[in-house]
Amino acid sequence: MKSDRLLSILLLLQTRGRVPAHELAARLEVSVRTIYRDVEALSASGVPVYAERGRHGGIELLAGFRTDVTGLTADESRALFILAAQGAHAALGLDAALGSALRKVMAALPAPYRPAAEVTSRRILVDATRWKGGPQKAVDLDVLQDAVFADRRLRLRYRHSGEQDPRTYTVDPYGLVSKAGVWYLVADRRTRPQLFRADRVRSATVLEEAVRRRAGVELADVWEVLRRQVEERPGGLDVTVRVRRDRLDMFLRLTASQVAELPEIEGDMDAEGEWVTVKLSYGFVREARGLLQFADSVEVLTPPELRAELAAAAASVTGLYQRVILRDS
Repeated sequence: MKSDRLLSILLLLQTRGRVPAHELAARLEVSVRTIYRDVEALSASGVPVYAERGRHGGIELLAGFRTDVTGLTADESRALFILAAQGAHAALGLDAALGSALRKVMAALPAPYRPAAEVTSRRILVDATRWKGGPQKAVDLDVLQDAVFADRRLRLRYRHSGEQDPRTYTVDPYGLVSKAGVWYLVADRRTRPQLFRADRVRSATVLEEAVRRRAGVELADVWEVLRRQVEERPGGLDVTVRVRRDRLDMFLRLTASQVAELPEIEGDMDAEGEWVTVKLSYGFVREARGLLQFADSVEVLTPPELRAELAAAAASVTGLYQRVILRDS
C-alpha cells in the first residue's frame, strides 16, 4: 500500500539521513520514478523532505525533523512484541535496554493497539535455542562487539573443530550472528568470507587498524553466502542408521542438526519393532564419529566407508583402554 511505503520512506530517511533514490527503490521494490512521486506526496502533506540530484545527491529530511511510530498497523504492533529468547540480548548486554525500548514503543502505540500488543508478548515466545544435551557454554562477546562497532580489525586465537591447538588469524569483521542459540563472528580473512564460532575463540584483541571490508558488502550479504556454503555444502555424507526405539527420542535431540529426514516410526520399524531407520547428513566422515557415543543403541547401515571408520575408531579406543588396564595391573 502507498501509505505503508510513505511511512517506510519517512522512517528510513529519519534513521539513515540522506539516501540515494535508487537505494530506496531497491529496498521498497518500486521504481525510482515512484520514489520521486512519493517524495512529492510527502512534501505536499507537510513533511520537510527534499531531493538533490547528482553523483552525491539523494533524498533527505530537513535537520531536526522527527516523527513517531504511531503509523504502525495493528499487526506490526503485535509483531514487535514477539521476541526471541532473552539469551541473545543478555549475551550482548542489552536485556535492560530491550525492556526500556519496548516500554517506550508501548507508550507510543495508538491506544487501540496496546492491549493486543501486551497480550501477544505474554502469549507468544520464540526460543531460538535448540534442544541439546548439556548446558550451552557461556560466550564472552565483549571484545568481538567492540571490534564490530568500532570498525576495527581483530586478531583471534581460534580453535577449529577436531583440532587441539588454536590458530592465529587477523580478520575484518562484518558483525555477529546468533544462529539457533549459537553465536558466530562473520568476517573476511584475506578478503574471503569466513565463519568463526564465538565459543571457539580462545582470545581476541581489537587492533588499531581500521577494518577493511569489501566495498558495498553488508553483514546480511556475507551471512547469506556463508549460510549457503554450510547448508548446500558439496560432497556431503548421507548416512542411514538404525536406532533402538527406546533411545530414539534422545538420539533425535542430540543429532537434531544432522537429521535429514524425520523417520515415520510405524513404517520404518523392522519386523521385531525394536529398531527405527533414520537418515542423517554430515559434511565429512570424521564429523560422523559422534555416532560412537550411542554405542549399541545405533547401527550404521550406510555408507560402508563410515562403518569402517567407526569400527577402526572403536577398536582404537578399546585397545587404549586395554593398555591402561594392563599398565595399572
